[in-house]
Amino acid sequence: MIWYKDLYVGESIVHKTKKVKWKIMHNAGQIGIYVITLASNTQNLLDIIPSYELMQKGYPKKDMVVVGLAKGYDEAIEVAASIVDEVYHSTGTFAVRAYLAEKQGYWFPAEKIDCPWFFP
Repeated sequence: MIWYKDLYVGESIVHKTKKVKWKIMHNAGQIGIYVITLASNTQNLLDIIPSYELMQKGYPKKDMVVVGLAKGYDEAIEVAASIVDEVYHSTGTFAVRAYLAEKQGYWFPAEKIDCPWFFP
């Protein structure tokens, strides 16, 4: 799992970010916490995943890029919308993956040229 450097965090957990992040990385259960990641397919901009799903052994999280955290689904929608809004106002496009990669200063794993599931 790759954590975005400038993580977008919902207002209700802004002061608990380190603790929430630690619990996710150590498979500790958290009720009501949602992870916002770069989309796992070309049809979407972002994915919103309940943190309890990440506890499953077979969940594919090796190349998952976490860009946001929120408490509750409604707040996760707000955080995701704010990310997309920032991207649109900064670039005039909805290229979330490219914008965040440029802002971070490197390409994310899914964007390697030799990667069969590359999509900008």
